[in-house]
Amino acid sequence: MFVFALAGVGYWQTGSPSLIRDAAPVAGAPATESTAAGAAGGQPALQQIEAMVGKLAEWMKANPDDAEGWMMLARSYAVLGRFAEAIPAYAHAAELQPDNASLLADYADAVAAPEQTANNPRSLALIERALTADPNHFKALALAGSAAFDRGEYTVAIAYWQKIADQLPPGSELAPRVQSMIADAREKLGAAGAATPLAAATPPASATKATTGTSVTGTVTLDPALAAQAAPGDSVFVFARAAAGSRMPLAVQRAQVKDLPLAFRLDDSMAMAPGMTLSSATQLTVGARISKSGTAIAQPGDLAGETTGIKPGASDVAIRIGTVVPKP
Repeated sequence: MFVFALAGVGYWQTGSPSLIRDAAPVAGAPATESTAAGAAGGQPALQQIEAMVGKLAEWMKANPDDAEGWMMLARSYAVLGRFAEAIPAYAHAAELQPDNASLLADYADAVAAPEQTANNPRSLALIERALTADPNHFKALALAGSAAFDRGEYTVAIAYWQKIADQLPPGSELAPRVQSMIADAREKLGAAGAATPLAAATPPASATKATTGTSVTGTVTLDPALAAQAAPGDSVFVFARAAAGSRMPLAVQRAQVKDLPLAFRLDDSMAMAPGMTLSSATQLTVGARISKSGTAIAQPGDLAGETTGIKPGASDVAIRIGTVVPKP
């Protein structure tokens, strides 16, 4: 399993990111008391921090609408390795600021720690929300890449991490570490004999420019026989992926059951990773899925439907949600 820790809470979007590989068993792994004490200047300092966190927790009981307070409390718990307390604090903050990419990425990281991987449904849903709010968010991209790596989707991991590398200024201290992550994924690809996906993971710059000229449009409907199994507020994911090769979505649109029947448009501007656009595929599989959990990863009991052999640029594509995702 590929492992790395994201350290320097709060710095990913403020110009001082730090990405540490092989420093902990998982992304966002909890700091032990000794490491926290060392970072804080020793055991007395740790006790002072815990005392301040306790006071903040009491203050939040009287000020439950303070999003910044919840974020501070959650991050403090995370630094102390108290993830069972950090996660509900992040949940409170996310209710108040549902489109805050940094908050959502930190929340996903906290969930990943006890799960031992970011490749879990709750973290993946949070990462997706973070990247929807900010497609270039460093920590969200790093976590998305880590989850893909843990799934064995090395090409996808490279694409996410390359998107970080492309944004780094010359001389960035983060650059060598990101390149090391990319190199590890390439080594895995090479060991698997995946020369073609490796080439696709690092396209020329001209291939990474998103254009809206290529699109797929159509309508999603729900089979009336399954209507009773869906609630109006359930999430609907409409997606397109290459008909052959990686199952990484090339474009995704999110809606709700109450929006059905849904007229959709997927285009190159919705690319989730560099070079992985609708126009990069010769044929597409286009589908839709109703998710009660709200996660983009299929779960047993979800309702789904898709059609394949669609060419980029197609219109009037009809997607009928008419099957139930079975248990593995």
